[in-house]
Amino acid sequence: MNKPLRRIAIFCGLLVLALLVRINWLQYAEAEDLNTNSKNRRITIERYASERGNIIVDGKPITGSVETNDTDFKYKRTYVNGPMWAPVTGYASQAFDANQIEKLEDGILTGNSDQLFFDRTMAMFTGDTKKGGNVVTTLNGAAQKAAFEGLGSKKGAVAAIDPQTGKILALASTPSYDPASFAGYRDADAKAWNALEKDKDKPKLNRALREVYPPGSTFKVLTAAAALEYGAVDDIDAATDTPEPYTLPDTRTKLPNSHPGCKNASLNEALRVSCNTVFAKLGDTVGRDKMVEMAQKFGFNNAEIDTPVRAAASVYDKNMDKPGNALSSIGQFNTATTPLQMAMVTAAIANDGKLMKPYMIDQLEAPNLDVISKTEPQEMSRPVSQKNAQLLQQMMENVVDSGTGEKAKIDGVKVGGKTGTAQHGENNSKNPYAWFISYAKTADGSPVAVAVVVEDSEARRDDISGGGLAAPIAKKVMQAVLDSKK
Repeated sequence: MNKPLRRIAIFCGLLVLALLVRINWLQYAEAEDLNTNSKNRRITIERYASERGNIIVDGKPITGSVETNDTDFKYKRTYVNGPMWAPVTGYASQAFDANQIEKLEDGILTGNSDQLFFDRTMAMFTGDTKKGGNVVTTLNGAAQKAAFEGLGSKKGAVAAIDPQTGKILALASTPSYDPASFAGYRDADAKAWNALEKDKDKPKLNRALREVYPPGSTFKVLTAAAALEYGAVDDIDAATDTPEPYTLPDTRTKLPNSHPGCKNASLNEALRVSCNTVFAKLGDTVGRDKMVEMAQKFGFNNAEIDTPVRAAASVYDKNMDKPGNALSSIGQFNTATTPLQMAMVTAAIANDGKLMKPYMIDQLEAPNLDVISKTEPQEMSRPVSQKNAQLLQQMMENVVDSGTGEKAKIDGVKVGGKTGTAQHGENNSKNPYAWFISYAKTADGSPVAVAVVVEDSEARRDDISGGGLAAPIAKKVMQAVLDSKK
């Protein structure tokens, strides 16, 4: 072979080798990325080629599938009370992919998960039609309805947890959307999607998990926990050395209260009537680093709280100065939290100091209803001792019995709570957020802890308060859970 031909042969051989390397790289190294790429149309076609499994609440499906006449997509997703359950289910759309549980458990719901390999294999031999498995949630239908209807036309969110297990019982967000409105691949679906994308009220935002708010005075419960745990307060009924008004540390800025009676108020009384001065001073006494430590024990600054839908990280600033820490101790400055996080704070206190990891998937089922996996309750941390948790309960119950949270009272049931009215906007110019956190307690412990936030831009500023707007919603949710236990 002459020299030019040999060079051509070598070059062709290298091209073949490169092609083989590339093919193997695609088949093995990049296979998973290609298979899960949202632009891979074959994945979407496969997702809707068979009847999708369901998401279950109280033993009943809140999703479904309907057969279509489409050549590519044989089935389309349907939803029962879609707007009410959207913060739980998310959406599954032929045109716009999927999110939340619909996305995270797509393998189970489509039947394509490796966990369902045996079921798929058996179906090949028996000739059965392929079906997806089910996702059984921890949600309480009555509590979810009470939360959603309680919020009504107001913008806001509710998160409710079983303190003893961490099961999420309600997760409501308003305004909401109907996932069925864009589940298909038609012009009408695109129109519905685009309208939601342009809506300034962000109905697709899961406010219970993904929005952070200034917590206002609800954060005083956490500051009280820090004061007890780190020895700043020994007796909750003893007078504190607190002036009226209180000068923020290292400044000349006077911090006032919205009502009289806070000078030297005890911790118990200060929580009952929500004294800014007492808690700002306690936050400074405890110190920033210890306040950060306590906040993190409750879940703040944790960007990996998965329910399995990931919650946004709640924030307690690790680097702020002394006046910033004092203001943060009353839920101001740049402290920010999700409703889920404040439900976790309340749940830990109601559970005698033990914080359980929140979760909303109880178990995964095969198409034949065999249990594939089941979530077991898991302790997340112990922010406060049992003794101090019970002191906090005593104070929170005092808030509801004779303080700012009286609208959360339930006959024959011990209820603890804390109101909050969180200022926000430049120079606090915008309408405040109304907060209420609470728990109900029976002889067997607490079956429910709730956090409610209302962003009511339509109400008069003077009418916005946690006790007025948020507490009645929390009461309805707690009552629904209590009734379901009877």
